Amino acid sequence: MSFVPPLFYQAQILTSVLSALLVVGGAISFVGCYFSIRVLRRIRIERDNLLKEKELIFNYVQATGDIFTESEALSTERLLQRVLYFCLQTTHTAGGAIYLLGEDRQLRAHAISGVYPPLSGAKSKVGGLDLGMLKIEQLEELTLSTPVALGEGLVGQTADFGTPLLIERAERDPRVPHFDNSILNIRSLLMVPMRFRHETMGVICVVNRVDGVPLSERDQSLLQAIADQASVSTYYAKFRAALDEKRRMDQDLHMAMRIQKGLLPRELPDIPGIDIHAFNLAAQEVGGDYYDVIPVDDDHVGLAIADVSGKGIGGALMMSICRSVLRAHAARVLCPAQVLREVNRTMVADIYEDMFVTMIYMVYNIHSRELAIARAGHDPPILLQPGDKTVIREFGGGMAVGLVDADTFDVTIETTHVTLEPGAWVVAYTDGITEAMNTDGDEWGIVPLTRVIISNRTLNAHQMCNNIKERVLRFTGDAPQYDDMTLMAFRLRT
Repeated sequence: MSFVPPLFYQAQILTSVLSALLVVGGAISFVGCYFSIRVLRRIRIERDNLLKEKELIFNYVQATGDIFTESEALSTERLLQRVLYFCLQTTHTAGGAIYLLGEDRQLRAHAISGVYPPLSGAKSKVGGLDLGMLKIEQLEELTLSTPVALGEGLVGQTADFGTPLLIERAERDPRVPHFDNSILNIRSLLMVPMRFRHETMGVICVVNRVDGVPLSERDQSLLQAIADQASVSTYYAKFRAALDEKRRMDQDLHMAMRIQKGLLPRELPDIPGIDIHAFNLAAQEVGGDYYDVIPVDDDHVGLAIADVSGKGIGGALMMSICRSVLRAHAARVLCPAQVLREVNRTMVADIYEDMFVTMIYMVYNIHSRELAIARAGHDPPILLQPGDKTVIREFGGGMAVGLVDADTFDVTIETTHVTLEPGAWVVAYTDGITEAMNTDGDEWGIVPLTRVIISNRTLNAHQMCNNIKERVLRFTGDAPQYDDMTLMAFRLRT
């Protein structure tokens, strides 16, 4: 047995231990590197996915922004179709739809893409199709034509509750419809609400990832982010569409106003021995009041003022019809009651049940100064003879045009004759003058009108009309104009 020095023996043991430690360390380093590579690979994949999602979201924001700048006419459906495209791209799904909530509280599909089975009334509707020849267009038509009530089915419940709905295994969920045709089967489903200012305005739904993987909470977060942005874009798209519609309506109203003003006399004709003036203030852009001066023959002139029940476009249209009918029957007819009978006979068959026309029609003889007056349900004109301190307002009667049948109208209408003295005033008006209200709800009335006429009897017709207009507008003040105001005043020259 040889002798081993203790120091050498210890060194040998230390060398063996160090060798073992190096082997173990190498193994640990290898395992660490292996797992590090896997972690790095997973991080790179996650990074790449985030970059793709970031690029997709950026493209989505840019694409939806382009909708607002590409053309003046903004289509909400076109915007939603583009939104849906990015929804499918982001969630990697095969089909989807966007529903909007209407004023009737019904949800209707406004955009569809891919294979999207109808979720409302699906069994009954799809049952009528030839599944062997099924086309995407047929599915889209079914979904577009089927409104969904708020709270009805999965779409209606998502809108009603305002919360997302994720069904990862749709084939196991009894709420999801199932079809015999495998193309229509829903494997995975995700719905998110479109919310704006704490109110749900629609639902975005996507189905079936193309890679077969169930939709996840991550897909839900991404889709909800797009839905929130889409809600803002959709709201302002609808708001802009409403503004465009209002702009078109304003243009139409402006054109209607110009046409209606063209129907009223631009300048009243010169009538021998008469000073005449009139004004018309419509309560809206267009109105239903009407006045006119009509040549009857060489010795007579017709003077008319009328008030159509209702305001706005409907009143203006009826007024234009009334003007045409009156002018057609006035030529060479000296009896104003007979003219109004013919006007009523023509209009009563076609006028709406809830509309009628009150009218005064007068025929003046420029030689004898005789004024023949007939009124169809209209307030009587005001007559002020020279030297009188009171006015005359009793001039026969009659029913409004279009209110009763021709036979009843004919027996109620009558003509009153009066001879005017030089300096006499005749003022005809619509009830918008006497019924004009102030902010307290008080009406101006007939008494202030007659006082203005009596106190201004020495003025000319233009000044008389301006004074009446100024007084009534001063009385109403800041109160909104409720009815059209029209007045015609004429005075026999002395």
